[in-house]
Amino acid sequence: MTINKLKSFFWSLIKKFSSLNFSIFLLLLISSLSVLGTIIEQNQTLEYYKNTYPNTTENLSLLRFNWKIIIISGLDHLYDNWWFLLLLSLFFLSLTSCTLSRQLPSLKYARNWKFSKSNSKFDKLIDSQAFRNKYISNIIYFINTKNYFLFHQKNNIYGNLGLFGRIAPIFVHMSIILTISGSLIGLINGFTAQEMIPKGEIFHIKNIIKVGQIANLPINITGKINNFWINYNEDRSIQQFFSRIEILNNKGERIIEKQISVNQPLIFNHISFYQTDWQINALRLNIGHQYNIQRKTEKKELDGKSIWISRLPVNDKQIIFLIIYNLQDNISIYNSNGKLITEVHKNQNFYVNKSLINVQEIITSTGIQIKTDPGIPAVYTGFLILMISTIVSYVSYSQIWVNIDKKNLRLTGSTNRSTLVFENDFINIQESYIFSITNNRSDETRNFEL
Repeated sequence: MTINKLKSFFWSLIKKFSSLNFSIFLLLLISSLSVLGTIIEQNQTLEYYKNTYPNTTENLSLLRFNWKIIIISGLDHLYDNWWFLLLLSLFFLSLTSCTLSRQLPSLKYARNWKFSKSNSKFDKLIDSQAFRNKYISNIIYFINTKNYFLFHQKNNIYGNLGLFGRIAPIFVHMSIILTISGSLIGLINGFTAQEMIPKGEIFHIKNIIKVGQIANLPINITGKINNFWINYNEDRSIQQFFSRIEILNNKGERIIEKQISVNQPLIFNHISFYQTDWQINALRLNIGHQYNIQRKTEKKELDGKSIWISRLPVNDKQIIFLIIYNLQDNISIYNSNGKLITEVHKNQNFYVNKSLINVQEIITSTGIQIKTDPGIPAVYTGFLILMISTIVSYVSYSQIWVNIDKKNLRLTGSTNRSTLVFENDFINIQESYIFSITNNRSDETRNFEL
């Protein structure tokens, strides 16, 4: 194969790679895979996939997956899988090359002064044998009343309106490129951790859920949960839960402190601390004013609501159950037969078989998600540009040409959308110009007769 043929093959490949059709194909493929990623649960354990997607003969249809297919293909961690990142990179390169090789040159061409046009949709030849060059100001005036930008060169006039409509697709491309860039940056340079921290305890970042290939983990971060509480609605449903969190230096001194809630994180050194969850860990009890013990709780579901149950042996044969419905209500005490003995609040004494018991504290933990995503500013900026450019893309781009010779004036126009509106303006310009010529001719005739 000669060098010329290699160059020809290379440029034809680049042309196809940068084509809009190829970009749309990649976008549809990525969108379809993203939908698949919302259907198949992500980042779960192997046992979860084995139980949810068993490898049976019933799962051999095209629309069902078994756990082996999911694990082997990487659908359990789709969004950071190598082939999904490769598709994103190809889409990024395709859009970039399409923008540089097609969109930007088309914008440059749209800004050029084009003083001739043929085969236009609208074309009107005005017979003006008695036409004088001084009437060229008339057609300029009437086109200008429609807010066109006009360029005049000798006997040629060119005007355009709505150039933003031609710019908008370029900014749509740029916004998608920016959004993908931010997503890739976040995937390879971000991390996510999840910690369940008891109230009053110090914590470090240990439970890493997801980490990028080149992410720098802040292992020296030390924090403390000073307090945790919940606000309830009148119907006992949770309104909001809060944590008072502080970040400490290596000497244990406070650097920053903030009350966080859902959608109100603490941000420190580009690391965000989100309030995500909570739980009841245990009950701290006092027995007969002599012994302090701690009993863990188990979370259960009852009628769609969460409850926490703690078991307390009274003797070799008898057990009582302490049930907590929320942090606002009393604690219900049941015997081993499921009969309600009493209801008490925190720090209230009660007796079981002549034993004095007091619930001193309900030990809670707050769920904190710790993450950093350096690509978020680029993603948000990309979406902002995309929304603005999408609105601007509805602006019609219209053009008008005027060519004048010794006898005729040719008025031509075209538009890319809103054809009826453009046609109405175009006819209005024609009629206004013809009417002005007719009046001028009548005035000249009267002046001659005088």
